[in-house]
Amino acid sequence: MNHKNALIVRGGWDGHQPVEATNLFIPHLEANGYTVRVEEGPAVYADAGYMATVDLLVQCNTMNTIERLEFEGLRAAIEAGTGMAGWHGGIADSYRNNSDYLHLIGGQFACHPGKHPDERTGGQGDNYVPYTVNMAPAAATHPITEGIGDFELTTEQYWVLADSYIDVLATTTQMVREWDPWHREVTSPAIWTRQWGKGRIFVATPGHHVDILQNSNVKTIIERGMLWASR
Repeated sequence: MNHKNALIVRGGWDGHQPVEATNLFIPHLEANGYTVRVEEGPAVYADAGYMATVDLLVQCNTMNTIERLEFEGLRAAIEAGTGMAGWHGGIADSYRNNSDYLHLIGGQFACHPGKHPDERTGGQGDNYVPYTVNMAPAAATHPITEGIGDFELTTEQYWVLADSYIDVLATTTQMVREWDPWHREVTSPAIWTRQWGKGRIFVATPGHHVDILQNSNVKTIIERGMLWASR
């Protein structure tokens, strides 16, 4: 088995359980021949010598900030062939202060429409709604999603702002409820990939809590997605 290096960068908002969530996938990486290094923030991205040795970066770092040299190191590593993978806000809502990061990832969390106002209690559960992850035609033959059909979740449904350079493997459609201010359904990417220089990027929007990451479909997609993205 070829030896490879995986870097996990985690932190940010504790509500996404960055430690427990990333720990869930470390055994999978080790079983596939990776030596795993864990960092609690993005400072390591500025270490160009080390980043050149990273085959796979798994990021779970929500609503944090990134310094210019850290971002430039991240982007340079991906352009040179380091793969990047992540889920939910850990990759798609990471560094709102850096528009170049948003450009790199290709899709940005905008909101997660919640329950009826009368049902809300002020906790995270206010945004847990039932929704469908719909597989795109390309998903049927893609190594990340092959054999997986549409599936249901009850969790945060990400409304994502995205561009046309992402390759969409699955979508989710936000319906119009009587209390919503929008007037037609909105379809957002739920699983996508992106080619950046020599690097590959993989994003899955489900993954708010560990219980969602343990869903058999979500876990399989993320495990495959990490391996697909890797150098």
